Amino acid sequence: MNILIIYAHPNHTGFSAGVLQTVRENLSSQHQVNVLDLYQENFDPALVFNEQLRRRELAASEETKKYRELLAWSEQLVFIFPIWWSGMPAILKGFIDRVFAKGFAYEYKGLLPVGLLKGRKAWIITSHDTPKPYARFFQQDYGRVLKRQVLGMCGIKPVKLTEIAYLRGSTAEKREKYLRKLAKMSQAL
Repeated sequence: MNILIIYAHPNHTGFSAGVLQTVRENLSSQHQVNVLDLYQENFDPALVFNEQLRRRELAASEETKKYRELLAWSEQLVFIFPIWWSGMPAILKGFIDRVFAKGFAYEYKGLLPVGLLKGRKAWIITSHDTPKPYARFFQQDYGRVLKRQVLGMCGIKPVKLTEIAYLRGSTAEKREKYLRKLAKMSQAL
């Protein structure tokens, strides 16, 4: 299976980096794996429209062509990112704005969107500092927007969401337990 890991965290020594390493090391060697580290790529998240680039032309933009090719190549997407201010990092949001473009990731038939990235699955792994009950009942996003409004609209399913809650209140032992669980989940892909 062709697996594309999309990683969005600027610290390459913290817990999210440990998640990336754990997932990567525990995927079967039978898989073809590409890691897209948005910070290492220096991905420009700013969506700009002007005389040279119009919104309707995003699906053909040369600047994002290699990312569209990676998405087209993939059969399984794995997103690894922290939740900041109840949502994904700006660099990941900008990646979605610029790469998951109409005409590539979705189109409209009448009033309804039709996903063009069918046949792919996704796994979203997020971490945050909010206690789980508060995040579940009082926060809007925490990875759910990516799952439902973005990936679902683009035809990607099933989408599994793994939330690592209240990271700042966890012990080193608890973090190791999270990583062991992610290792087993990765082996099952």
